[in-house]
Amino acid sequence: MSENPFTPDVIDAVAKHMNDDHDDDALMIVQSLGGVPDATEATVIHLDGHGVDFAAVVNGAPRDVRVPWSRPLTERPEIRQEFVRMYHEAAEALDVPPRQTGQH
Repeated sequence: MSENPFTPDVIDAVAKHMNDDHDDDALMIVQSLGGVPDATEATVIHLDGHGVDFAAVVNGAPRDVRVPWSRPLTERPEIRQEFVRMYHEAAEALDVPPRQTGQH
């Protein structure tokens, strides 16, 4: 898959939703799945069919972090499924009790 299956408006909408409503989730994902445990901030800046890019802050300095999806994505509903999966994996890795289904 060489072209991004997601249009700029989809990318912007997903990024806005994650950054406005799930900024703590993004930080947990970057800290655990992104391999940057010292990150203090994480913002979704881009995504494509292979993963999501975050702008993180580590020790006061900006750093880009890419976290791959578990599989290639082609449809918008798959994005939410992957973020929920990543959130639950991050919560487990960080030993944080996850929110229940429906609280996302």
